[in-house]
Amino acid sequence: MKVFIVSDMEGVAGIVKRQQTDGTKEKRAYHEGRELYTEEINAAVRGARSAGATEIVVMDCHGAGEEWNFNSLIPDKLDRGCEYVVQNDWTEYTELLEQGCDAALFVGMHAKAGTPDGVLSHTVSGQAWRELKFNGVSVGETGINAALCGQWGCPVLLVTGDQAVCREAVDLLGSGLTTVAVKKGLGRFSARQIPPMRARQMIEDGARRALQDLSAVEPYDPGRPAEITIEFTTPDRLVEYRNRRGTEQVDDHTLVVRGDDWWSAWSQFYF
Repeated sequence: MKVFIVSDMEGVAGIVKRQQTDGTKEKRAYHEGRELYTEEINAAVRGARSAGATEIVVMDCHGAGEEWNFNSLIPDKLDRGCEYVVQNDWTEYTELLEQGCDAALFVGMHAKAGTPDGVLSHTVSGQAWRELKFNGVSVGETGINAALCGQWGCPVLLVTGDQAVCREAVDLLGSGLTTVAVKKGLGRFSARQIPPMRARQMIEDGARRALQDLSAVEPYDPGRPAEITIEFTTPDRLVEYRNRRGTEQVDDHTLVVRGDDWWSAWSQFYF
């Protein structure tokens, strides 16, 4: 059984402040965040192995700035039972999916932009992106990662993070999804949290349970043809993207890109 672990930092137990996720700022807090992050990934790896996974690849999807982009986990503390990817651009790595992957597990996810109880909630860029829709359906980064996996027929079976992203993920992917909520947002920068040691055990157990039924969740397909709509916070934030191939500017804040399927639309716009 091949398993793809897609990870992000904001949904990890113990992380609630921006400094814990930003490699360009206060280093002590960020490196504390890296420790917490790596151990939750390890918990998912242990759970996957106990469920019978024979190949596990971890993809770090956290953009921490500068040399830390998609490179926030701590390699020499990563469980030896997996391999991991450092990519240059988010959603760039598709090899495992193209070869055929049985399931994806999402660890440390956060809620989409504008979620009142979402800890460190944002979509792609917390300063630039206000709303993202796939064929009219509002999505966050969980939706982006799920669409990437779904493009090659890989179902997402587990999502961990705060209560808000777990709710968001079930709404998008269905009730068959296994979720593990490791904290409850009290606002964007505050939360009631489960201690990391207990949270890791919950994630390990959740990964093992999720992989018992590979058909519990259908691979996510936003629809064909696909239309991606991005609303920006201010008109100047739109300028960076409006000349990318396939984009159509709808108004001062909104771009639309279309394709035969989600991947063709996303890849022509995002890269």
